[in-house]
Amino acid sequence: MSATANRLERRGAQRFEVHQPLAIQYDARTVHGFTQDLSSRGIFIYAETELPKGAVVALTFTMPSEITLGDNMPVRCRGRVLRSSGGQPGQRSGIAIQLDSYEYLPAGDFISQFVRPAVSSATAASGPVSR
Repeated sequence: MSATANRLERRGAQRFEVHQPLAIQYDARTVHGFTQDLSSRGIFIYAETELPKGAVVALTFTMPSEITLGDNMPVRCRGRVLRSSGGQPGQRSGIAIQLDSYEYLPAGDFISQFVRPAVSSATAASGPVSR
């Protein structure tokens, strides 16, 4: 058997691959980024700056319907940074955050005031894609 076959899965919750823009409130400032994956206990994000281990953060983003099993819903999560891998200059940092709590925000709240939309280079070059 290989070493990978013997490795135990330590995650206690199902993980969802979710790519959403988000705002990170930390130390009286807002940093922008996007989600990579999400579980009931934690989230992995990419952000414009590295955050120190143990930092307390608030994340604001739209929880997709695949997770809520209903409508897309704005949510604010609070948690602590477990690890942060510093990106090279001009690259985003990967950040793992343990979630301590979350709250759904009223549907009428404009999440756009907190989160700026992510624009990929392909979309920026070719314009919006219709679905």
